[in-house]
Amino acid sequence: MELNYVEAFNLARKLRLENDGVGCVFQNIIRVSMYDDKGDTTSLKVAAKNLETCKTEGLWDALRNFEIGYVLTETGHSVKGAMQTRSAANQFEDAKDYESKAFYAIYAYYVDNSFGWLPFKSDNREAYLKILDSGSLRSARFWPLFLTPLIWMHYDRKDYKTGLSLAERGLKKAPNHPVMLQIKADMLYRLERYGEAAAIYEKSAADYLERTGKSIRYWCSVLNLIRIYHDAGDDTKSQEQREKLNDPDYQKLKKWMPGSLIDDLTDRKLI
Repeated sequence: MELNYVEAFNLARKLRLENDGVGCVFQNIIRVSMYDDKGDTTSLKVAAKNLETCKTEGLWDALRNFEIGYVLTETGHSVKGAMQTRSAANQFEDAKDYESKAFYAIYAYYVDNSFGWLPFKSDNREAYLKILDSGSLRSARFWPLFLTPLIWMHYDRKDYKTGLSLAERGLKKAPNHPVMLQIKADMLYRLERYGEAAAIYEKSAADYLERTGKSIRYWCSVLNLIRIYHDAGDDTKSQEQREKLNDPDYQKLKKWMPGSLIDDLTDRKLI
């Protein structure tokens, strides 16, 4: 979470000397993190290839499958991604340790969420939220992997205050983390605290432009600012952000933008 990818890779190489399979998974989790943060799609594709060959067992093999499922989903193979995630969940389900239980809770929550409308269907979503919350507090190595989906679960439930509180918890552990800051801004936006949300996204856009150029997270900032300023009643600033989308660099990365964000802006005729 400190964004020191060079040092992280050095540690992963040392780990591979002790346990090649675990080090292999760790290396590719770093690559997935580089994609999530810097928009490095090449790292995501390399991770997809390498994770298939990591020789692991137990928790780490389940985590390997879990990461493969995420990568497949991000690269447009949603059905294969879902199947891979289910395979990982089956491995996590019977484990006794709390980290495995937390990973399983991510999968199980969304399964229950999908069938929550059915009568007489058991619904353990509240229990899974508690398991994830506990895991995010207890786990020193996996807490970001537990905290981030937990925040989005509360977001989907329109419980933005809890989502904001959890994002701020994450920022206490990883101050000024750029991805967690954007998540915090998303919660502030839904709470109609437009000025605070805009300030975070303006700084995020400037920081990403300097650090990574016009990357995925930079364009996410621009897209979010379009709707934040619009909803705040500042059509001039909203239009200023909208005009940035004429840049050919945006068109190259458009397919990597979050679908829900694009759908919202399109449905409201903001882009």
